[in-house]
Amino acid sequence: MESYLRIKFHPLYKMAELIPHPFGSLIKRMFQELETSNSIFDYPSKKFFTGTTDKDFSVKFHGKKTSSPLGPASGPQTQMAQNILLSWLGGSRIMELKTVQVLDELEIPRPCIDMQTVGYNVEWSQELKVEQSLHEYVKGSMLIQILQASGKLQLATNFKNVLYDMSVGYDLEGIKSEKVCQFIEKMKDASEIVDHYRKEIPEKYAEFKDLNFQTKLSDTLTLSTFHGCPPDEIEKIIDYLFHQHGLNCIIKLNPTLLGKKKVRNLLNELMGYQDINIPDEAFENDTSWEQAQGFVERLGQTADSLELGFGVKFNNTLIVENQRNFFPETEKVMYLSGTPLHVLGINLVQQFRERFGDRFPISFSAGIDKTNFADSVALGLTPITVCSDLLKVGGYSRSSSYFKELNSRMDSLGVFDIESYIIKAYGNAELALQNIDIVNCEESVNSFRESLQKHGSQLQFSQIRNNLGDEIADRLLSEVKLLNTITYVEQASKNARYSFEKNSTLPKKVGSMLELFDCLTCDKCIPVCPNDANFALHIPSGETEILEIEKHSEKWQIKDRKTLKLEKKYQIGNFADFCNECGNCDIFCPEDGGPFVIKPRFFGNLESFKNFSSHDGFFVEKDNNIEKVYARFDGHEYLLSIKGESINYTGPDFNIRFSKDDPLNTISGDAKSSVSFENYEIMQMMKTALTDTSNINYSSLL
Repeated sequence: MESYLRIKFHPLYKMAELIPHPFGSLIKRMFQELETSNSIFDYPSKKFFTGTTDKDFSVKFHGKKTSSPLGPASGPQTQMAQNILLSWLGGSRIMELKTVQVLDELEIPRPCIDMQTVGYNVEWSQELKVEQSLHEYVKGSMLIQILQASGKLQLATNFKNVLYDMSVGYDLEGIKSEKVCQFIEKMKDASEIVDHYRKEIPEKYAEFKDLNFQTKLSDTLTLSTFHGCPPDEIEKIIDYLFHQHGLNCIIKLNPTLLGKKKVRNLLNELMGYQDINIPDEAFENDTSWEQAQGFVERLGQTADSLELGFGVKFNNTLIVENQRNFFPETEKVMYLSGTPLHVLGINLVQQFRERFGDRFPISFSAGIDKTNFADSVALGLTPITVCSDLLKVGGYSRSSSYFKELNSRMDSLGVFDIESYIIKAYGNAELALQNIDIVNCEESVNSFRESLQKHGSQLQFSQIRNNLGDEIADRLLSEVKLLNTITYVEQASKNARYSFEKNSTLPKKVGSMLELFDCLTCDKCIPVCPNDANFALHIPSGETEILEIEKHSEKWQIKDRKTLKLEKKYQIGNFADFCNECGNCDIFCPEDGGPFVIKPRFFGNLESFKNFSSHDGFFVEKDNNIEKVYARFDGHEYLLSIKGESINYTGPDFNIRFSKDDPLNTISGDAKSSVSFENYEIMQMMKTALTDTSNINYSSLL
């Protein structure tokens, strides 16, 4: 199957960097946008998920209660402060934060995310320095607490608990480095950072400065290792994290644990992905199933002795050969995610549970979407993390539909809480009772059986627990989880929705090229950006006369006139500080060219504008009483300085001055050739759009 690539970067092309946003500006944007537009960071409030009063979605993770099992996977949805808040607004309550590592100044290929069909990426490392990541995680948690305290959301009382799960990688030496160790310890006690940002809360929102902000951000960690990391190194890392940092730990494991034969059978034969080739080295270099069993058993014993939590995560991405033309040719492999990985992941869950039962908690991430989220909850997986699906049209708001489906299924079963849902989801409770061979509890068992048959009333597992006792209730729940897993694996492995045939259609393209203004304005590019870099730019529609002037004998004359016509009621802009040029907006844009390349790009500061000279774009500032617009068109820089009615306009081969109201008759200065006012008019539009206080965006609030 042919994939399309419209953006090919030159080897000397300097890639954009993610630049964290000032905390005070994030707070102002959050509240002002909510008040004026009923949205937060371009996420419409009608699609927030804030819990329900008649359901309890809470689960426990390492013994701590949290309000839902859903979370963003470590990746683009948990890298920056606004990402974390956006994930939270979609109903996520276990935040698996983006993995950090000692090597935090790496060049990452661009584009790096390909969601044309299933999901591929070549991006494996954080794009912020470790210290920046730490600060973003603290800022994200504080934004959530401030928004909660404001009372502006109708948040269910049982939907307020949120947990942060840090992630580090990728080898023992790096994890033992001072940089990563400091990150871990500051995540355990972020008091200094919290106090720092407490001072940055704007005076308008001073009431939040005295909030009891969370300072122990996390004491849990999900380990991410390189594909091919030796099993003894994995074991040493977790042992080190146990003893040195006292952390509850999860190991992220690879789908290659299923073995070469089974993986290829499921992927290439059963699901029909003949275009995906897994190199033999992936199986040869990764941990084997036998090796994994050994270190899981040993680490489990160590965790018990230290009274720490320990579990596994299925799955990491799957390394495959890069046979597409989307990614740079330098990338020989890519990482599979999304739909087909789901089938591999749940088969691995079954394999693991048949060996270990419910002894170890299982975190899960593989092709989660609105259809299978409820099924994954029924298997007792915690957390259930998602990435690929939130990169599709709708972005973060897609997760609210997960809860809609889960709520519907719980209603149909007459259950109130997640444990009761697990018990009844697939009708395996009776078989589980037989399998665990309960004795001397006939009355309690009969009472439980009666409760299963009741209709019209909500089953609550807490009542079952009271009747059966904790030990029997836990045994029953564990057995149901295993039986549910077997049931679901059989269903999902045969389900056509995971097949190549159902996941091979490319996003629709209309054949036209993007231009700076007046695209189709379908708005797909806005929510598919995990960083919220794309936004609506409010420039009034209408016609603007464009003069081209030239100097003759010390007199300026009109050489040509034309019209700049804007037909759409708004335009699309791109905030450079949040754009890492992953290419995802280009995937879903119906037109060709890429919004992150073609659309007006706005820089958060002059240094960034100057530094990334390979990028066209704009920077607007007010210096004393002078408004300045810096611009770059086709690599050429322009400067517009406005003081009252007096304007200075400079370009590559001209420097002119004039009065805003009467440019032609007041013009002075020099030019090597004629001067078009087209870029001038565009720069004026950009200044107006960014300085209009009614237009809420990141640039306008700086």
